Amino acid sequence: MGQVPAERVMAVNNSPVNTQGEFVLYWMIAYRRARWNFSLERAAEWAQELRKPLVVLEALRCDYPWASARLHCFILEGMRDNQDQLGNTAAFYYPFVERKKGEGRGLIRALASRAAVVITDDYPAFFLPRMIKAAAKDLPVRMEAVDSNGLLPLTATDRVFKTAYSFRRFLQAELPGQFDQFPKKDPLEGLSVPALPEFPSDIATRWPVAPKDLLDVSPGAVGTLPVDHGVEAVETHGGSVAAKARLGDFLRRKLHRYHIDRNHPDEEVASGLSPYLHFGHISAHEIFSELRDLEEWSPGRLSFKASGQRAGWWGMSEGAEAFLDQFITWRELGFNMCCKRDDYDRFESLPDWALTELLTHEHDHRPYTYTLEEFASAKTHDLLWNAAQRQLLQEGVIHNYLRMLWGKKILEWSSSPQEALSIMIELNNKYALDGRDPNSYTGIFWVLGRYDRPFGPARPIFGTIRYMSSANTMRKLKLTDYLHRYGDGER
Repeated sequence: MGQVPAERVMAVNNSPVNTQGEFVLYWMIAYRRARWNFSLERAAEWAQELRKPLVVLEALRCDYPWASARLHCFILEGMRDNQDQLGNTAAFYYPFVERKKGEGRGLIRALASRAAVVITDDYPAFFLPRMIKAAAKDLPVRMEAVDSNGLLPLTATDRVFKTAYSFRRFLQAELPGQFDQFPKKDPLEGLSVPALPEFPSDIATRWPVAPKDLLDVSPGAVGTLPVDHGVEAVETHGGSVAAKARLGDFLRRKLHRYHIDRNHPDEEVASGLSPYLHFGHISAHEIFSELRDLEEWSPGRLSFKASGQRAGWWGMSEGAEAFLDQFITWRELGFNMCCKRDDYDRFESLPDWALTELLTHEHDHRPYTYTLEEFASAKTHDLLWNAAQRQLLQEGVIHNYLRMLWGKKILEWSSSPQEALSIMIELNNKYALDGRDPNSYTGIFWVLGRYDRPFGPARPIFGTIRYMSSANTMRKLKLTDYLHRYGDGER
């Protein structure tokens, strides 16, 4: 049936397809977009095969961990875009936003009881795998989870890779077979299925469609939701429209300098795409497709040798090669870990050598120690660390290079490595737009030795875990404008 690769489709229960069902249901939970989406494409294939209407449910609960006005607004802006983009298609878009805790309970089962088949998104992190597993047990019809996370299917690997180098070699061997396996740009193009005659009134009454003021992200409407309003919305807007604009700006103005200036905060050449990738507002396939067109690239330019080297394999410009290593190698390395190990976010998942080093030096003297509250408020003695934390508080992001330093200093100034991990996860997941993501956990655990190697000689607190200092970072990077913006007059 259809063209979605079988290796991206997983049945998550043993229930049958209900050919008497009223519609096909796509439960959109991770790939919150109407384009370049294998899940939506799979749902459209089922609708076409069964000659059923297609219903797209995008729900937003209010009790997910770290729920806040910041995260809610970003998601709601994406829902508004989806409503606009799906409004004139063969699909019926059903946005639901909880306005009190537990309000959405029972919605999936109620819809599934009327559906022929349920499709959802296969996302390997945060609470989503548990939510899918719990829902699948309770549904009376077949439920499939579809992988539209990255260029490499999650099922393409059978092990956890310990280094970026080994994973890169694997990618270089496997990716050439994926370039003809992209999702459709428009999954609903040419879809010819019956329109939904009427949405079930009992469902619409109990779980009403999100009102216009919420999808318009009206401050008054958002302010009534039971989420953490202390973590305020930021200027960065969510949604596929903003994601597309951000990508275009990066490719036009920044890509050609990416390999030279990406570590320098003052140069501002980072792509800024990670929040949009995290919430599924843009697809990895779309980003790669746009880059491929810009570079006038074809697979014939690939190196035949899977050497694992960071540059030279793609046959693209230096800026593009540097970006692809971050965007594909490092991003999908994190997905590899999260889909293969349930303990990806636990201290015990670190490599044995790193655990040994951290525990050996667990009781070493710390020249400074700070509480979670002091870290969160950017109240340390360190000018540069405070600036990075203020950027996180104000904008929901930290410059990529400074996020590494940010984590290293939390390790150095916490009473134990376990506490440092807890603090990093709390701050990142609470304030970062791209937190709660496999790529975020890669960065956090890299601080503690994951995907890294020992660096001698041993130091207090770190042992042979890689060390970073603010003083050396200040010498190496261009930071004048950055410190002026986030330094709060401390200089």
